[in-house]
Amino acid sequence: MDLRSRILAYTADFRSDGPYTSPTDTQREQLAEGVGRLLEGKTEEAQRLLATVGFGVNRLTDSASGRRYDEVAATRPGKGEHWGRLYLNANSGILWNAQVPHPVADQDTEQLGVRLLESAPGGALVLAGAHRRAGEEDAADVAHREDSVFHAIVLELQKRGVPGVQLHGFARSSQRPYDAVLSTGATRNALSETSALADRLEADGLRVCRGWSARCPLEGVTNVQGRAAQDQGAKFVHVELAPAARGDGSDADTAARALTELVTNWGNG
Repeated sequence: MDLRSRILAYTADFRSDGPYTSPTDTQREQLAEGVGRLLEGKTEEAQRLLATVGFGVNRLTDSASGRRYDEVAATRPGKGEHWGRLYLNANSGILWNAQVPHPVADQDTEQLGVRLLESAPGGALVLAGAHRRAGEEDAADVAHREDSVFHAIVLELQKRGVPGVQLHGFARSSQRPYDAVLSTGATRNALSETSALADRLEADGLRVCRGWSARCPLEGVTNVQGRAAQDQGAKFVHVELAPAARGDGSDADTAARALTELVTNWGNG
């Protein structure tokens, strides 16, 4: 199968008025435990735990690259199909992850997430399952909710020390005259990797606001995955990109190359 087409077909129908109901505490805990077993290579235990909440593990081979992936996804229509998906590179251990909390709402961030997964080995893609405005009272805004499957999966990765980059998009304006806003979320400290990422983007002509050394919009300090990373001592990079730095075009290619270099370096230790 074509991995990119499969993932983008899943997100294609996300709508701001779409359905979304948060999982119960028990459902979220069972799913997180199942993902944890899968990350430990205990596939049969993972399948058993995930099945209790209507999820399963599909082994996929990408026709473009020949790489194998494990897809954690709902096995039937219903509430669970809007909780999101996880894609794990099955050819190696998981050494980094890309997080897409607002697919479609932050236009083309889902495409960028897939691009990173395809471009560098050892990765995982954590994908939200609904538009951020779906459901009621911001229930599907998973970057700011701890009661989501998305958050539970990210926590399982953080517990194992897997560094993560979270992808967002913003509308450029006079108040946001940047191509990219980079930060480390709640910690507000520079990682060597984030400084190198900013340098690379600027060297290639993009205007960058560095959240650890300047007052920037959209620094992600209220992001719950960023706060969890601070508590876990895990590396977390929050990336906001202007429209031209997402999707297609030279700026988007520049951003994708720089982010691929970031996760590749994580994979190389």
